[in-house]
Amino acid sequence: MLNRAVPDVVFKTRIRDESIGGDNPFKWQDLPTSQVFKDRRVVLFSLPGAFTPTCTTEQCPAYEQAYEELRSAGADEVYCLSVNDAFVMYQWAKHLGLKNLKLLPDGSGDFTRRMGMLVKKDHLGFGQRSWRYAAVVDDGVVRAWFEEPGINDEGADDDPYGVSAPDTVLDWLRSNPA
Repeated sequence: MLNRAVPDVVFKTRIRDESIGGDNPFKWQDLPTSQVFKDRRVVLFSLPGAFTPTCTTEQCPAYEQAYEELRSAGADEVYCLSVNDAFVMYQWAKHLGLKNLKLLPDGSGDFTRRMGMLVKKDHLGFGQRSWRYAAVVDDGVVRAWFEEPGINDEGADDDPYGVSAPDTVLDWLRSNPA
């Protein structure tokens, strides 16, 4: 993906709308990739699934903790993407107490597939999910790529996490100002 444009897809998101009232004051909002990535530097990290062990206890909290440092190093925004729907992503963010990260629901896996990162996690009963990676995207073009080793569909891995950690991305941002 290095030096390639991110896929042109539409994320199906939910946003709060107080005019709706009731217990669920949210409405659907389409979020095209152009709105996420155009004219800015974005740190994007993707993970296999909300509420899964490494994603919940390590990766997402680490990015939340590093958010201000990533921003100070030149990122305009930091997004977490997972092949989960908007409802799951919302509840996961609430569960984690996220205040800074933005979550992108790739419910059908279209973005992940076109990034070349859609893998089968059938051995865990997950179906298709994202392989773990991080990227720095400048105005819609991938400028840095941090993919965990061993991408596969068989579960022949120990769910690696290290290459895509925020400190690696932070080092790259500091060495490559916008």
